[in-house]
Amino acid sequence: MVIPYIDYLIEHTVDNTTIPNEVVGAVIKQDITPIKAWREYFHLSINELATRLNISEAEYTELESLENPNKTMLKKIASILRINLDQLNVW
Repeated sequence: MVIPYIDYLIEHTVDNTTIPNEVVGAVIKQDITPIKAWREYFHLSINELATRLNISEAEYTELESLENPNKTMLKKIASILRINLDQLNVW
């Protein structure tokens, strides 16, 4: 069976307890939010994640730029990415 690469990454590379070096490095070196770092790590477009969250791209872009997004949305993002909520707290 062939599955999309993003689904493979989500299912096989994150063990829900650690944060990949690429994510931490992006947050520190590129000064981006953990949400954006995780989205880029999983090679998701803004449109893909916004669609999965059932929000517009503009709403998602605003959410991704917030340093302290609301916990409900963080839980939704973590669930979609199949990561632990704590993994979105890189800083």
